[in-house]
Amino acid sequence: MSNRKDSVCPVERSGSLDNRFRRWLQNPKKILSPYIKEGMMVLEVGCGPGFFTLDLAQMVGKSGRVVAADLQEGMLQKLREKIKGSEIEQRIILHKCEEDRIGVSGNFDFIFLFYMVHEVPDKKTFFDELSSLLKTNGQIYMVEPPFHVTKKDFEETIKKANLSGLTVVERPKLFPNKTAILKKN
Repeated sequence: MSNRKDSVCPVERSGSLDNRFRRWLQNPKKILSPYIKEGMMVLEVGCGPGFFTLDLAQMVGKSGRVVAADLQEGMLQKLREKIKGSEIEQRIILHKCEEDRIGVSGNFDFIFLFYMVHEVPDKKTFFDELSSLLKTNGQIYMVEPPFHVTKKDFEETIKKANLSGLTVVERPKLFPNKTAILKKN
């Protein structure tokens, strides 16, 4: 999804993505529980070492699935090691993205994009692909960081999503981040 490998968080720094302090600031259950229901099909793009993935897999329950997608095989390997032998291992499907597309198939109830859209060079193509993967009445939850992404840049990203048939239906409060819940028009 990006041909600029230097713009994504390197695997060597993945430990900083999964720690107690972050869990306190960005509690996955608190952030996601209003949107995730048992039995859902969820796509998490840019899953990294799985900070949100494990909680997503618990929330979708035994009848749901989470496709954890990342550009870097090293991130997927870290997640693979975390879930190996656990009860949620069967609920998580690991997927390596291609350089210029996610490359997954399926219809998803919920797509989660946390701190990764700013790393995508061709946002219009990215949102076109996401729109094609989203079920009718499905939702995309996009969260972008406060310092890497300006308000103006975030609104430009929203405009690109609009061009792909996606509309903002909610702006969840997740201080100090920029957030949007998107649905198909």
